[in-house]
Amino acid sequence: MTDSTYKIIDLVGSSPSSWEDAATSAIKKASQSLKDLRIAEVTKLDIKIENGKPAQFRTNMRISFKYQD
Repeated sequence: MTDSTYKIIDLVGSSPSSWEDAATSAIKKASQSLKDLRIAEVTKLDIKIENGKPAQFRTNMRISFKYQD
């Protein structure tokens, strides 16, 4: 078995409809430039409020990916 190294970054995804859509959006965007994504850990959920109504669902995540030389 070979040794592996992983890098962890913080991402925030947003969506007008749900936290799940916000997370999916962030992962989809990250996968366009990062390879071998492994784990997404949700660290915080919040909602931006405008005029007394939810305007944006935001999902903060730590995402790991395999480090490539």
